[in-house]
Amino acid sequence: TPEGTWTFSHNPFAGPLTTEDAKLLDTDPGKAVSSQYDLVVDGNELGGGSIRIHNRAMQERAFEVLGISKEEGAVRFGALLDALEYGAPPEGGIATGMDRTVMILAGLSNARETIAFPKTQTGYDPLLDAPAAADPKLLEELGLRVIRRPNDPT
Repeated sequence: TPEGTWTFSHNPFAGPLTTEDAKLLDTDPGKAVSSQYDLVVDGNELGGGSIRIHNRAMQERAFEVLGISKEEGAVRFGALLDALEYGAPPEGGIATGMDRTVMILAGLSNARETIAFPKTQTGYDPLLDAPAAADPKLLEELGLRVIRRPNDPT
């Protein structure tokens, strides 16, 4: 980051590739390599995944490198850390993007053209007109009420 600290671009749970990479977290984190992978066909990324950290001490060390204190880690990721305390087998996965695969097979240039119910860049769904104001009758039926913030134009 501009402040000279480390951050993550995907998630902070991918494990180090080797034990040497794990040691680099203490000396030179910028040289450490994580165990992540991508499935690429003819220059097109179809999916990706990683082998996750499965040891509490390693996960806490990764958080520490990222500037996440033990206290903050416990608040944000306590359930995960507690589970890792009792032991977890190595675990990983890969996820493919079917929309990208269909895009390539169909010879299209934009994955949005293959998504059944695409949203706009702002997250608006033109098919369902969502997000939209909730129906007052539905709110009443559910026992809900809308509390507007001061100066909220909606």
